[in-house]
Amino acid sequence: MTQSAPESLPPTTADGLVTLTHVIYALHALTVVTGLLTSAFIVTAFLTGWPSIIAVVINYVKRGETRGSWLESHFRWQIRTFWFAALWVLVSLLLGITLIGIPLALAVALVAGLWVLYRVARGWLRLNDRQPMPL
Repeated sequence: MTQSAPESLPPTTADGLVTLTHVIYALHALTVVTGLLTSAFIVTAFLTGWPSIIAVVINYVKRGETRGSWLESHFRWQIRTFWFAALWVLVSLLLGITLIGIPLALAVALVAGLWVLYRVARGWLRLNDRQPMPL
């Protein structure tokens, strides 16, 4: 018996999941733009904005349907982006506890925000090209 290819989802299911993945990236991008246009940091807007929270919930609910397909890598990418951003915010908060650490905390938050922006943009571009995300 041969192993099925990673794109073994039925065409209608695959198209629906691709559309859903675009919606998830759009939700994440909406919070990134909110972080850019307001006084919030990108990373804090990303973690606390309802669009990103909804997007991560959808990721967890639907990721079983993407198992074995190239879309699984996008769901993993999106989930990891959210949780690693949460880790960097925690690091920034811990640094910000001390007066000396505040400039470093601001730098960590800024870099984490740019990292989130990069991850959302790169993932969405690769999805548009129907390419999986690297491990």
